[in-house]
This record gives sequence, structure tokens and C-alpha cells, in this order.
Amino acid sequence: MSEALRLTGLSKSFPVGKRLFGPPRAMVHAVHPLDLDVRTGETLGIVGESGCGKSTLAKMLVGLLPPSTGQIEIEGETLDNADPAIFGKRIQYVFQDPNSSLNPRKTIRQIMEVPLRKLHGLDRAARAARIQEIFAAVNLREEFLDRYPHEFSGGQAQRIGIARALAAQARILILDEPVSALDVSVQAQVLNLLADLKTEFGLTYLFISHDLAVVEAVSDRIAVLYFGSIVEVGSAREIFANPRHPYTALLAQSAPEVGRPIAAPENAETELPDPLSPPVGCAFHERCAFATDRCRAEKPVLTADGADRALACFNPLPGPVSR
Repeated sequence: MSEALRLTGLSKSFPVGKRLFGPPRAMVHAVHPLDLDVRTGETLGIVGESGCGKSTLAKMLVGLLPPSTGQIEIEGETLDNADPAIFGKRIQYVFQDPNSSLNPRKTIRQIMEVPLRKLHGLDRAARAARIQEIFAAVNLREEFLDRYPHEFSGGQAQRIGIARALAAQARILILDEPVSALDVSVQAQVLNLLADLKTEFGLTYLFISHDLAVVEAVSDRIAVLYFGSIVEVGSAREIFANPRHPYTALLAQSAPEVGRPIAAPENAETELPDPLSPPVGCAFHERCAFATDRCRAEKPVLTADGADRALACFNPLPGPVSR
């Protein structure tokens, strides 16, 4: 299967304590250099705790943040320094908060016309036809086009956000917590819609979320991020049923389930590493019950662990962990 998206050595650092003259006092590494392939037509879930670098990675992919190092290839073409319009035609972003991502001063028609006019140069008749087609695909009535964003519910606003991304005719969508701000019943409707659109338009998804149940249900593969690095990649069916990295197991055990009492993991009191003073070796070693002297001195590299799994751990778990 071909790759829709390939990341090579991609990283992002932010300066801290800027001075009028001279370099900043420190650099925070939000995303450490990582390699990742996203296959054409798949849904790759990206999970991890808040602050692990998920949204920073997503914003680099759509050109909202310039990477510090590395390159981004979309369908074999390097787009790191390309015209933003080229990015827009290949990859689009669906935001977490549907209401705040829509311009409150513009009608829905005006919002929908922007990518059609700026990216594809369509005339008025062609824009109207394309908008009609997209609105039908996301199950929205055409009468909504002359209303403003504040007139819609969260579920309707998210459908409009998805429609705007589809208007650019991009083949890759970055879905950054696309249902976390919605009611549970509306979440199911939006997730079913995304599945239908993926089949209808031949899309590839990167689905970013902290809701493990949702990610597991919609994803083909899952990448687990911790402290800006990928620590495990594998099929959605296996990644939480049989986690190999202790951090993946911690996430699985921490996720709430219906009918199971909520209990914090034994080492939950351990704080996350300080980004201004990152730990030496494996970033997870202070929270890991299996850490050794090697873990405290050497950072593990993501390496293949079977046919369809990669792992960055010196002491991986041997088998399934109860949930």
C-alpha cells in the first residue's frame, strides 16, 4: 500500500525566555525528531496525554507551524517549504471546537466559498454546484448557507467544519479531537458521517484524540505519543488489547469503562517530566515499574517489533494487560 503521508525527522522546538539580544535562555522540544508513514486510505489514530505533542504535530502537517527540522512528504512530494495553497489542496484540518473555528462575521456560504475561490479559482456557478454537492454529502440543508455560525448546534457546526475541509478537495484530513466538544449521541452521528465520507471520497485520516475508546473504534492503526516522541505504533486491534510499551498499558488501564470502578494507576502520583529540564534516557522511566539503569541513561529508539508494530522500549511487556 502506498503512503499518503511520510514524515522524516520531523520536530518542533519553541524558544523560552526570549531576550532582546542573543539567543533564548532555553528551548522546549514539543516534538522530538520522528519518522512516521500514513498509508493511503487508512485512519491513523494518534493518542497521548495532554502536552505530549499531538496538536503541535498536527499543526505542522497543515502548515500552521513551521517544523524545526525534518520534512513532510504528501503522496511522494516534499511540501515543507511549498506554497500554502499547495498544502491546502492536499491536506486540511478539522478543528476541535467547531464554533470557534468558523468566522462569526461570515455566512456559511461565504465560509465555504473561500477554499473554492482561493485554492481552485472556481467561478460563482461552479462554487455553488460544489457547495451543493458537499452539503448533500454531510447531510446539511442548503438553507443553512445564508445563516451565521452562532445559529447552529455543535454537531451542525462540526459538519460545516468538515464540509469546509472537503471543499478544498484535499485527500488527507487532520481530525484534531473532532468530537470531544460534542454530546455522546452527536459524537456517534459525526463519527458515522466521517466513516461514510472516507469511503465516498477516498480519504485518509489522522485522528487525534484523548478518548481511547473512540480512537480504537475508528482507527486502523494507532501511534502512541509520550513527551513528544512516538513510543509505540501498531494495529488498533492489538495496541490496547496487547500493549507492549508500559506507557500504552498505563493509558489502557486509565481509560474509563462502563461497569468498571474508576481507579488511578499505582504510579499516577508521579508528575510528567519538566519540559525545561527533560530527563536523561527514556522520558518515561520515572513512571515505569520496569525501568533499569539502561533506561535512565539511554533513550530507546523506535524499532520494528513484529510484522506491523514498532516500539521504543528496552523492557517491553510480554503479553496482554488486563483492562
